[in-house]
Amino acid sequence: MDIEMLHLPLKAKNGHWLPDNAEVEAARLNGELFIAGSTPICRSCGIHPSTRVAGDVAEVKDPCPHPDGITTEITIDVPSGKLLVTDDLRPVYNWDDDTMASYESALGKAQAVKAMAAIGCAFGPASNCGLGLYRTGPDSYIIASPRADDEDNPSLPESTRLAGICTDLWAYSIADFQAWKSRGGDPANLGWSDTVVDVPPGTYQFVHHSGERGFDLDAAETVTFAHVQRISPSPTA
Repeated sequence: MDIEMLHLPLKAKNGHWLPDNAEVEAARLNGELFIAGSTPICRSCGIHPSTRVAGDVAEVKDPCPHPDGITTEITIDVPSGKLLVTDDLRPVYNWDDDTMASYESALGKAQAVKAMAAIGCAFGPASNCGLGLYRTGPDSYIIASPRADDEDNPSLPESTRLAGICTDLWAYSIADFQAWKSRGGDPANLGWSDTVVDVPPGTYQFVHHSGERGFDLDAAETVTFAHVQRISPSPTA
């Protein structure tokens, strides 16, 4: 039995978000090629897509269910009119990894965002960057990382920054301050990077963008991770 192991370039990715130079291990048995290894994980849907031999290359069999990545929309209620803004609100708010896709994928991250929103926390994956909450209008905000020009002027006015966010966790976490306290949060344990921001009471929508296929962490201009909008006032507001 004559077996030769080799690597085939992966040319047809069928919408999956895979490395440009992805390869698949294959075996040549008696002159015929067989797929012998798995592909890298898809950064969009979180699976290792199945492949087949197509001549002297490999191609993915099934299409990605999220070829454009994922834009995640959630809402949280802020009846107190006070937002606690930071990177990490664990253990008061957390999610169960065992029920989700890989966190290395856009789908896994989107599932984490939605799980946190279900318990009242606006969570979003970010990068290790200078992140902040910025006001863009009376009821609108962005969570963004500004860039500096050649004269070190930031792309977002410092006067519009309501809170800086330390990104040791590579994320932001935002919740109603009173709701956080009611779940066991202790203000005495807040650190230097935790900020309480006054906002109009109401329901806030967060549209998170870092799972989108075209999201560019290295953009020359402001990198906007999320748009935030108050979509309705609190009943007592």
